[in-house]
Amino acid sequence: MTEEEIYAIIPVLFTSFTETFRRHHIGGYIIRREKMQKFEIIKAEEQDLPGILEIYAYARGFMKKTGNAFQWKDSYPPEELVAEDIRAGQLYVIKEKAVIHGVFTFFIGEDPTYARIEQGRWLSDEVYGTIHRVAGDGTVHGILGAAVTFAEQQIRHLRIDTHKDNKVMQHLIKKNGFRECGIIYTGDGSPRIAYEKL
Repeated sequence: MTEEEIYAIIPVLFTSFTETFRRHHIGGYIIRREKMQKFEIIKAEEQDLPGILEIYAYARGFMKKTGNAFQWKDSYPPEELVAEDIRAGQLYVIKEKAVIHGVFTFFIGEDPTYARIEQGRWLSDEVYGTIHRVAGDGTVHGILGAAVTFAEQQIRHLRIDTHKDNKVMQHLIKKNGFRECGIIYTGDGSPRIAYEKL
């Protein structure tokens, strides 16, 4: 078996890696690989709304348990906003075997909340894509990584933000190659740590 044939049989869908490397010997080649979770990412549809709201509810509970009780308080994001994201075609679901495990919004173009940044500066003023409202159901790993990989296929320049108390997301954002740039403010005036990836 040639090297090209070996690589052809390795799944190339979005993957997250959840186990220690295992070695497989195929036709004289030793391939190091991990157990792969294959994700499908598509635009959300109206019938997905109940499941998406359940995922956001789980995410709010997880945030509270991990010391972040204020980022998504008062049932954020509200159903009306989620429905609006669906209609706008900027809400995406992350599926594995037809089951929705994650959700995020993504769009390319100027985000009003990023117009002003304090205690730092953006790395670039070129056109960028924004990732917002990332959440998973807690049963699979790699939701943010899958969202970032998907977004990078559309545009390499990305921005994202999170709350100062969301230590879990801060870690994951940096793990996915973003650099901390400063502080931005949401529509209600709440501060967020802003990140950028070129």
